[in-house]
Amino acid sequence: MYYRSSNIAARIFDRQISTPAPGTSVHHARRFYENLVPSYTVYEVECPDHSFRKFTDDGQYLISFSRNHQELIVYRPRWLSFSCNDDDCDKHDLPSKARRFDSFFTQLYCVSLASCNELICKDFFLYMDSNQFGLFATSTAQIHDAPAVGGAVQGVPSIEKITFHLLRLEDGEILDRKVFSNDFVNLTHNMGVFLYDDLLAIVSLRYQTIHILQIRDSGNLVHVRAIGEFCREDDELFLNSNAQDISSSDKNKQHQSTENHVENQMHQGQPHMGNSFLSGIKQRLLSFIFQGLWNEESDDTLRMQRLRMKFYFHFQDYVDLIIWKTMRNVTSCIYSILGQVQFLDRHHLLIKFGSVDGGPQVSRNADHHPAFVAVYNMDTTEIVSFYQNSADELYLLFEKFCDHFHVTSRNSMYMNFVSSHSNNIHALEQLRSIKDKASNSSQFVKKMLASLPFSCQSLSPSPYFDQSLFRFDDKLISATDRHRQSTDHPIKFILRNYPHSLKFKIKPGPEAGSMDGRAKKISSFLFHPILPFALSIQQTLFLQPSVVNIHFRR
Repeated sequence: MYYRSSNIAARIFDRQISTPAPGTSVHHARRFYENLVPSYTVYEVECPDHSFRKFTDDGQYLISFSRNHQELIVYRPRWLSFSCNDDDCDKHDLPSKARRFDSFFTQLYCVSLASCNELICKDFFLYMDSNQFGLFATSTAQIHDAPAVGGAVQGVPSIEKITFHLLRLEDGEILDRKVFSNDFVNLTHNMGVFLYDDLLAIVSLRYQTIHILQIRDSGNLVHVRAIGEFCREDDELFLNSNAQDISSSDKNKQHQSTENHVENQMHQGQPHMGNSFLSGIKQRLLSFIFQGLWNEESDDTLRMQRLRMKFYFHFQDYVDLIIWKTMRNVTSCIYSILGQVQFLDRHHLLIKFGSVDGGPQVSRNADHHPAFVAVYNMDTTEIVSFYQNSADELYLLFEKFCDHFHVTSRNSMYMNFVSSHSNNIHALEQLRSIKDKASNSSQFVKKMLASLPFSCQSLSPSPYFDQSLFRFDDKLISATDRHRQSTDHPIKFILRNYPHSLKFKIKPGPEAGSMDGRAKKISSFLFHPILPFALSIQQTLFLQPSVVNIHFRR
């Protein structure tokens, strides 16, 4: 194998005279990013005091919200341009306009989304790149001590109004809205909502229901089905018709009884649908557990013994789905509830079952309770597989086939190159190193599997997070869309390949560092998915204006 120069001119010449191996042309082309890096920083850019959310995955738009969380502001990225009379412009400082935000972005429009008592959920945004639709959410304040009525789960907060807004990002027109009343959907980092192609899954934690919607090309949000209390479209009709038959039969018996006896029978004979039947999803789960235990033994005697120990002994727990516990002399109840969901494909959902404190608010110790994940087939309404979050079998699937959990829409081809331990040897070595250092294997497995199901569109497709190209400290920065504790030291991006040199640095905050070392600062990084261009945003916890730096290739 001959030496390949890292010089960009040599790489262009090499591209002309050689052909990459089959299936590697995109990876071969992405190595040009080793030469095209955001090598220059403009510190403390003069920009509007907005909350910047992210670039869309195709790089066409920058999404931001006003500080009062009432308005959506959308920008179009553009490159800084200026004139220079000298031959070597690189030696000159940039003009003063380079410190202005509008030199890099053009505002397209500003749209008011929230009403007077609603606020935009600034951590929520989903992008449908096939039609350039954006999904946003507004909500009223949480009510933590809301009573559990109408089948709601005790201990889950209530929000009077949650509104999902579907916008066409090209012109900001609101195409459709979907409202959930007196419900609770976890909108933080898109956890309670998942978008796959044109299908949208919204998880109602309060009523334990998965709402499946379809986004039409016309921009309409069409309700397809609801999975929870009922699994098939005609389940409710079937149960209601049978309940009417039972009620009619009871009334006939009551007419044949004495008048004194009628009063008692009227009270006892009413069908209580909420107490008589388990929800459809719980029935499917019980059926899967029973069938799995039944098929494990071929001998009838051993089979019955196993069912007694593993199923019937815990049957009341399965039916009630309530675990009573005492903590600090206060008795509270833990309900096994539907937690988070993601699509695996157009037919299968990965569902997480967790626990929530039966007190007035969600328990902070919920991570200590057992959690389970199940694969659910929406067409057959069956549970396909079921694992506890400490199962070694599930961890092996997670380690070898992580990309299958990071499911992306068919149109998002650039998302196929996001590094994971199932497609990148460096990420796999890092994971195994952490595993070898872990003192408790079971706790390590739980920690890794706690990320399942994955949040939708939570990873940046920027090539500078490609671990086959660059090496960086993932404790300070990564492709995951999360705030990080800020540091006054620059974050280094080092070439993974020869000559393993430092290519560029990203430093959030002022160039000279923070004057107040005691103030706790957090940083977020917005990388453009294609261009050598990034924003670093440093903010404190005291609602001071953010410090925005722009990093680009000069």
